[in-house]
Amino acid sequence: MYGHLIFSTQGHVEYLDDKIRVRVHSYMATLLRNMNCSYVHVGGTEDHVHILFDLGKTDLPVNIIGKVKKESSKFIKTLGKNYEDFYWQGGYGLFSVSPSSKVKVADYISSQIEHHKKMSFKEEFLAYLKKYTLLV
Repeated sequence: MYGHLIFSTQGHVEYLDDKIRVRVHSYMATLLRNMNCSYVHVGGTEDHVHILFDLGKTDLPVNIIGKVKKESSKFIKTLGKNYEDFYWQGGYGLFSVSPSSKVKVADYISSQIEHHKKMSFKEEFLAYLKKYTLLV
């Protein structure tokens, strides 16, 4: 089973600049692989991340997500003075992804920079909530 996880920086502050974004995404992928999630794809923009991952077999999703957010936040704070006040938002969205849609979702995650030239994070997240009928 695959999950598409989406969460933002606190206050949508654009901390994840070009200097650190790839390092942060790689760090998150490593965290997930160390928690027995064998498939991981991470992408995003300056103020949020998308992670497609298999949900593993040993931990509950809430525990996996909590650890990724906590450990990556600590990591980001070590990357320089500009990141010392970094925090993730309190919540997140986790959406199920069928194996047949995995490649399509991974491609979508890879194109986040281009995608957000046309649509805001808020518009994107609301569209996901509507798609999964969590918002009417």
